[in-house]
Amino acid sequence: MVLTDARTDAERDRVAAWARETHPGAPVVHQASPTLPRLLREAGDPLLVPARVTWMPPEPVPGARPRIGELLLLADPGGPLRRLHGIAARRNPDRARVVAGEPAHLRDLQRRFRAEAGRAGSDDELAAFVARQATLAAERAERAVIGDRYKVPRLVAEQITASGVVRERVTALAHELERSPESVMEELTGCLAELATVQSRLGEQLYRVLLSPMHSRAWTVDVDVDSLERLREANRGAALVFLPSHRSYVDPLVLNQVMHDHDFPRNHLLGGDNMSFGPIGALGKRAGVIFIRRSFGSDRVYKLAVREYLGHLVAKRFNLEWYPEGGRTRTGKLRPPRLGLLHYLTAAVEEGRAPDVLLVPTSIVYDQLHEIGATAAEQTGAQKRREGMGWMVDYVRAQRTNMGKARVRFGEPVSLKATLDGVGDGAARLHKVGFAVMDGINRATPVTSTSLVGFAMLGVRDRALTLRELQALLAPLLDHLERADTLRTVDELRRPAALRATLDALTEAGIVRCYDAGLEPVWKVDPDRHHEAAFYRNGALHHLVHRAIVELALLAVAREQPAGDPIQAAFEDALAIRDLLKFEFFFPEKDQFRDNLYRELDLIDPDWRDHVADTEVARAMLRRTGTLTAHRALRSFFDAQLVVARRLAEREPREPVQRDAFLQECVRVGRQLQLQGLVHGPESVSRELYGAALDLAANRDLVDPGREALRRGREAFLAEIEEVLDRVRRIGEIDDELLQDALAQA
Repeated sequence: MVLTDARTDAERDRVAAWARETHPGAPVVHQASPTLPRLLREAGDPLLVPARVTWMPPEPVPGARPRIGELLLLADPGGPLRRLHGIAARRNPDRARVVAGEPAHLRDLQRRFRAEAGRAGSDDELAAFVARQATLAAERAERAVIGDRYKVPRLVAEQITASGVVRERVTALAHELERSPESVMEELTGCLAELATVQSRLGEQLYRVLLSPMHSRAWTVDVDVDSLERLREANRGAALVFLPSHRSYVDPLVLNQVMHDHDFPRNHLLGGDNMSFGPIGALGKRAGVIFIRRSFGSDRVYKLAVREYLGHLVAKRFNLEWYPEGGRTRTGKLRPPRLGLLHYLTAAVEEGRAPDVLLVPTSIVYDQLHEIGATAAEQTGAQKRREGMGWMVDYVRAQRTNMGKARVRFGEPVSLKATLDGVGDGAARLHKVGFAVMDGINRATPVTSTSLVGFAMLGVRDRALTLRELQALLAPLLDHLERADTLRTVDELRRPAALRATLDALTEAGIVRCYDAGLEPVWKVDPDRHHEAAFYRNGALHHLVHRAIVELALLAVAREQPAGDPIQAAFEDALAIRDLLKFEFFFPEKDQFRDNLYRELDLIDPDWRDHVADTEVARAMLRRTGTLTAHRALRSFFDAQLVVARRLAEREPREPVQRDAFLQECVRVGRQLQLQGLVHGPESVSRELYGAALDLAANRDLVDPGREALRRGREAFLAEIEEVLDRVRRIGEIDDELLQDALAQA
């Protein structure tokens, strides 16, 4: 028996002709036919063969982008408009190709149905199951012809609600909620309909073409093709969950373009329903976007729907994508991950629904971003603009100029099953999974020219530099990154023309000022654009933070010979600094952290173990580096901590801390201290940095109201930060001396 989902007479005629040739005498039955239950009951054990017409897309013109009119008429792989099927089939018969899915005997399908539903079921229920399986088999056969990029889920809500396990969970939940199972199932079905994407190939292409102005003109996309091919192979055995860093609204569009261009199935993108506005929401739902409510903690039926939907997708090896940081970064570095959705993937693996899920750390970085001006303003208290059609029009207008490259890199996939098995039980297990992902993102993130130039120039502050002076400043940094094997894309900065191009790009963006009316051009960071420059700089910090901590620990040894083992004393000091920065950076476990510090010391002096015990030699080790990084990499974070620690120390211990009001107070005080020169630069006046510092204080139990013990704890916290800041300032002074020597030779 040939089962078909033909939509028009032209398609039915094609399938019937194919059946006469390949399966003579077999009846051709539409999957939606009301007679299908009776036919299956009376047929015995026939071989059921799914068949459908696949409309082949026309041969693409190299370099040409599809037009919307072409998509609506003939270029959609789903076929031309239905009323044109007959004309299209006569004019281009090769485009209407019949594909057959994997056949199955009815008795095998009956066994599968009983296993899934947990009961025998009626004739109508069996027919519905057979029709679903035929559709899925035809989809798989079709993808073999038109490519994996068109892999889309079908009949999701029907498959989920037909499961016996889901019905048992609905019954148990209904009992707990003191409701009828029928009402809970009805609500669950509605939630699934709200969540489930109604993907179509036409919708996916329209979504990509209509939204391409948001990114296609602005960046040239550079992707690591080799890692993509490794992911393609891994995808054969498990679902991939892409977890990218989130720097821009266009991150999902850039990644979608990469997936399409390399014939990957479209990811199911999980996004907040704040982006489901106007036609974008309707179109996104047809292109694989899953709009999830921003908050649903108390809605147990909705939580069950999310759990079952995500579990179903990964069980069927559909790939997912979401941004674990919970929002675009305001500072240019990774934010702490939100891990709630990992609970649902964990359940799918532990219940055996999916053998494994591979988490793919994904880095997307840009040479320039026009939107960082707005995100920088939000750091100092500006109101975030609400997304909507007006916002989108303005956003597209701003993307008309080229801003360099968008670099997409994929880290080593993290096996969710293996990671969970390795960390054991307990509340911290998902945090360890999250750390593994965020560490993978950091490892995959390249240093860019704009990030390294921003790092170098912010360390100089108000002094303008010539091209030769900037080359002299960058040279030891480039040497260090090359020795550490993290040079990535910035080796080009050794060439004056490439460095000049980066400076010109930053000047055109208004972040750097150029004065060229004298003997030769000089450049400096615009005093009003330090936050934007810091955004770029912070994108490189994860490659330099261990080096910066080593410098501070070496300075502690150089200042005063510690009692006992100087290496152990320096390591204990480094651990204390790591603890101060644990809400800013993702650090490895203690043993790996020690190994990272030792590697940094090996780069500074291969014989450091013999020299670090000598105070004078330890001081000389710092000077031999050519350039120091601690003041550039860490000053703004410690300055922000200083403001928070002072405000807490000066506060009556019994007075409660209201987070929003306290952070706004810190912004006001930070501006004052910056104007007074008591904090180093305007980029440290940041609501986000103050928030992380307040989280650190809360972690040390210094926020909730208390008595004198709380006052003493806050004073000790302030003293600790002031001592580290004193070392950071001294590192800056030493580096300024090194800079003067380098500039004198430039």
